[in-house]
Amino acid sequence: MPTSTYVPLQTITLGSSASSVTFASIPQTYRDLVVVSDFTTSASASRVEIQSNSVTSGYSTIIAWDSGSQAFSAPGLYHGYTTGNTRCTSIMQIMDYSATDKHKTSLNRHGTLSSPSLVMMAASRFSSNDAITTLKVLPLYATTFATGSTFSLYAIEA
Repeated sequence: MPTSTYVPLQTITLGSSASSVTFASIPQTYRDLVVVSDFTTSASASRVEIQSNSVTSGYSTIIAWDSGSQAFSAPGLYHGYTTGNTRCTSIMQIMDYSATDKHKTSLNRHGTLSSPSLVMMAASRFSSNDAITTLKVLPLYATTFATGSTFSLYAIEA
């Protein structure tokens, strides 16, 4: 059985604050995508979402963290949460992103260096059969990503 290989597609490091980060023209020749982010936002609390193909509806998420769990709908795939302008590291895998016969699902793990530190896991579903060609990462609650935040996109070659 062949082993999976991570193929780097793009890395974006912010030279100034930004209200979003977009990975465009994603090649359709791989099976899964992985988004690795290390970011800080400008708000005291901010949830970070990833929108597929500029679509802002049709997402559902369940998250679990060290003190509970929650299910909700949001304008994107759940990607992270920061509190008190602290740094968050997040890894998201989006399965079968190029398939056109099924909804897209993602698994996310992330943690913050806030006080107290926060570790979360999330599973999200995007109710679309369209192949994902763009991903837009954005903080909610009218915030920006801070200078130096880094976002990397990898494809998994199966």
